[in-house]
Amino acid sequence: MNGEDEGLRVAVSLMALSARTAPKGKGMDSVVTHIVVRDDLPALAAGMKAFGEKHNLGFFIRDAGNVAAAGACLIIGIRGQETLGINCQGCGYPSCAAMAEVCRERGETGSPFSGPNCVIKMADLGIAVGSAVKSASIHNLDNRVMYSAGVAARSLGMVPGCSVAYGIPVSATGKNIFFDRSS
Repeated sequence: MNGEDEGLRVAVSLMALSARTAPKGKGMDSVVTHIVVRDDLPALAAGMKAFGEKHNLGFFIRDAGNVAAAGACLIIGIRGQETLGINCQGCGYPSCAAMAEVCRERGETGSPFSGPNCVIKMADLGIAVGSAVKSASIHNLDNRVMYSAGVAARSLGMVPGCSVAYGIPVSATGKNIFFDRSS
Protein backbone atom coordinates (compact mmCIF):
# COMPACT_ATOMS: atom_id res chain seq x y z
CA MET A 1 0.00 0.00 0.00
CA ASN A 2 1.37 3.43 -0.91
CA GLY A 3 0.93 6.68 0.99
CA GLU A 4 -1.85 7.93 -1.27
CA ASP A 5 -3.90 4.76 -0.77
CA GLU A 6 -3.50 4.90 3.00
CA GLY A 7 -4.36 8.60 3.04
CA LEU A 8 -7.44 7.97 0.92
CA ARG A 9 -8.60 5.19 3.26
CA VAL A 10 -8.24 7.42 6.33
CA ALA A 11 -9.84 10.42 4.64
CA VAL A 12 -12.90 8.42 3.52
CA SER A 13 -13.30 7.17 7.08
CA LEU A 14 -13.17 10.78 8.27
CA MET A 15 -15.82 11.69 5.68
CA ALA A 16 -18.09 8.99 7.16
CA LEU A 17 -17.36 10.38 10.63
CA SER A 18 -18.34 13.87 9.44
CA ALA A 19 -21.64 12.54 8.09
CA ARG A 20 -22.31 10.69 11.34
CA THR A 21 -21.66 13.70 13.56
CA ALA A 22 -23.49 16.25 11.39
CA PRO A 23 -26.44 17.93 13.15
CA LYS A 24 -29.76 16.06 12.94
CA GLY A 25 -33.34 17.29 13.38
CA LYS A 26 -34.52 16.78 16.98
CA GLY A 27 -31.21 14.96 17.53
CA MET A 28 -32.67 11.79 15.97
CA ASP A 29 -30.07 10.05 13.79
CA SER A 30 -31.39 8.26 10.70
CA VAL A 31 -28.18 8.50 8.63
CA VAL A 32 -26.55 5.32 7.31
CA THR A 33 -23.04 5.30 5.83
CA HIS A 34 -21.26 2.63 3.83
CA ILE A 35 -17.74 2.81 2.41
CA VAL A 36 -17.32 1.04 -0.92
CA VAL A 37 -13.68 0.02 -1.20
CA ARG A 38 -11.72 -0.40 -4.41
CA ASP A 39 -12.51 -4.13 -4.84
CA ASP A 40 -16.27 -3.46 -4.62
CA LEU A 41 -16.36 -0.42 -6.94
CA PRO A 42 -16.88 -2.53 -10.12
CA ALA A 43 -20.16 -3.92 -8.72
CA LEU A 44 -21.41 -0.43 -7.85
CA ALA A 45 -20.38 0.90 -11.27
CA ALA A 46 -22.10 -2.05 -12.99
CA GLY A 47 -25.31 -1.31 -11.06
CA MET A 48 -25.15 2.32 -12.17
CA LYS A 49 -24.52 1.36 -15.79
CA ALA A 50 -27.36 -1.17 -15.81
CA PHE A 51 -29.82 1.39 -14.41
CA GLY A 52 -28.69 3.97 -16.96
CA GLU A 53 -29.11 1.56 -19.85
CA LYS A 54 -32.51 0.34 -18.63
CA HIS A 55 -33.88 3.88 -18.19
CA ASN A 56 -31.96 5.56 -21.04
CA LEU A 57 -30.08 7.86 -18.65
CA GLY A 58 -26.67 8.54 -20.14
CA PHE A 59 -25.35 10.35 -17.08
CA PHE A 60 -25.64 7.11 -15.06
CA ILE A 61 -23.31 5.44 -17.58
CA ARG A 62 -20.91 8.40 -17.51
CA ASP A 63 -20.94 8.44 -13.69
CA ALA A 64 -20.34 4.67 -13.63
CA GLY A 65 -17.03 5.27 -15.40
CA ASN A 66 -16.03 7.73 -12.69
CA VAL A 67 -16.97 5.31 -9.91
CA ALA A 68 -15.03 2.49 -11.58
CA ALA A 69 -11.94 4.75 -11.72
CA ALA A 70 -12.32 6.09 -8.16
CA GLY A 71 -10.28 5.06 -5.15
CA ALA A 72 -13.38 4.54 -2.96
CA CYS A 73 -16.97 5.72 -2.67
CA LEU A 74 -18.82 6.83 0.44
CA ILE A 75 -22.53 6.09 0.33
CA ILE A 76 -24.72 8.19 2.61
CA GLY A 77 -28.34 7.18 2.98
CA ILE A 78 -31.23 8.27 5.15
CA ARG A 79 -34.12 6.38 6.66
CA GLY A 80 -36.35 9.21 5.48
CA GLN A 81 -39.60 7.55 6.34
CA GLU A 82 -38.88 7.65 10.06
CA THR A 83 -40.96 10.40 11.58
CA LEU A 84 -40.13 12.99 14.22
CA GLY A 85 -43.67 13.47 15.51
CA ILE A 86 -43.75 17.22 14.98
CA ASN A 87 -46.48 17.25 12.31
CA CYS A 88 -44.85 20.06 10.29
CA GLN A 89 -46.60 18.91 7.08
CA GLY A 90 -43.43 19.44 5.03
CA CYS A 91 -43.92 15.96 3.57
CA GLY A 92 -47.29 16.99 2.17
CA TYR A 93 -49.36 15.03 4.69
CA PRO A 94 -51.38 16.44 7.62
CA SER A 95 -49.36 14.55 10.24
CA CYS A 96 -46.35 12.31 10.72
CA ALA A 97 -48.76 9.43 11.37
CA ALA A 98 -50.51 10.04 8.04
CA MET A 99 -47.18 10.00 6.17
CA ALA A 100 -46.11 6.82 7.98
CA GLU A 101 -49.40 5.14 7.01
CA VAL A 102 -48.90 6.02 3.33
CA CYS A 103 -45.36 4.58 3.52
CA ARG A 104 -46.67 1.32 5.03
CA GLU A 105 -49.39 1.03 2.38
CA ARG A 106 -47.08 1.84 -0.52
CA GLY A 107 -44.13 -0.31 0.53
CA GLU A 108 -40.99 -0.48 -1.59
CA THR A 109 -41.79 0.36 -5.21
CA GLY A 110 -38.46 -0.43 -6.86
CA SER A 111 -38.09 3.21 -7.86
CA PRO A 112 -34.73 4.99 -7.50
CA PHE A 113 -35.84 6.47 -4.18
CA SER A 114 -38.91 5.66 -2.13
CA GLY A 115 -41.23 8.22 -0.66
CA PRO A 116 -42.83 10.11 0.79
CA ASN A 117 -40.03 11.25 3.08
CA CYS A 118 -39.82 13.47 6.14
CA VAL A 119 -38.63 16.86 4.94
CA ILE A 120 -36.46 17.23 8.04
CA LYS A 121 -34.78 13.88 7.34
CA MET A 122 -34.07 15.09 3.78
CA ALA A 123 -32.42 18.19 5.25
CA ASP A 124 -30.42 15.92 7.57
CA LEU A 125 -29.20 13.98 4.52
CA GLY A 126 -28.12 17.18 2.79
CA ILE A 127 -26.23 18.37 5.87
CA ALA A 128 -24.52 14.97 6.22
CA VAL A 129 -23.48 14.99 2.54
CA GLY A 130 -22.19 18.56 2.88
CA SER A 131 -20.21 17.67 5.98
CA ALA A 132 -18.66 14.67 4.22
CA VAL A 133 -17.57 16.63 1.14
CA LYS A 134 -16.17 19.35 3.41
CA SER A 135 -13.95 16.69 4.99
CA ALA A 136 -12.94 15.41 1.55
CA SER A 137 -11.96 18.94 0.56
CA ILE A 138 -9.99 19.54 3.75
CA HIS A 139 -7.99 16.38 3.01
CA ASN A 140 -7.49 17.25 -0.68
CA LEU A 141 -9.54 14.35 -2.05
CA ASP A 142 -11.13 14.94 -5.43
CA ASN A 143 -14.80 14.08 -5.10
CA ARG A 144 -18.23 14.48 -6.61
CA VAL A 145 -21.71 13.98 -5.13
CA MET A 146 -23.65 11.52 -7.29
CA TYR A 147 -27.36 10.82 -7.18
CA SER A 148 -26.66 7.94 -9.58
CA ALA A 149 -24.30 6.15 -7.18
CA GLY A 150 -26.89 6.42 -4.42
CA VAL A 151 -29.58 4.88 -6.61
CA ALA A 152 -27.33 1.92 -7.44
CA ALA A 153 -26.22 1.52 -3.81
CA ARG A 154 -29.86 1.33 -2.70
CA SER A 155 -30.68 -1.25 -5.36
CA LEU A 156 -27.65 -3.33 -4.31
CA GLY A 157 -28.69 -3.27 -0.64
CA MET A 158 -25.68 -1.29 0.56
CA VAL A 159 -27.79 1.01 2.75
CA PRO A 160 -30.62 -1.14 4.13
CA GLY A 161 -33.75 0.68 5.20
CA CYS A 162 -32.77 3.89 3.45
CA SER A 163 -35.33 5.62 1.26
CA VAL A 164 -32.81 8.01 -0.34
CA ALA A 165 -29.02 7.79 -0.78
CA TYR A 166 -26.19 9.64 -2.47
CA GLY A 167 -22.72 8.44 -3.37
CA ILE A 168 -19.50 10.41 -3.07
CA PRO A 169 -16.73 8.76 -5.07
CA VAL A 170 -13.26 10.03 -4.23
CA SER A 171 -9.93 9.99 -5.99
CA ALA A 172 -6.35 10.79 -5.04
CA THR A 173 -4.55 11.09 -8.37
CA GLY A 174 -2.57 13.75 -10.18
CA LYS A 175 -5.64 14.79 -12.22
CA ASN A 176 -9.20 15.25 -10.98
CA ILE A 177 -11.14 12.43 -12.68
CA PHE A 178 -14.47 14.14 -11.90
CA PHE A 179 -13.67 17.38 -13.75
CA ASP A 180 -13.26 16.78 -17.49
CA ARG A 181 -16.09 14.32 -18.08
CA SER A 182 -17.69 13.37 -21.37
CA SER A 183 -21.42 14.02 -21.73
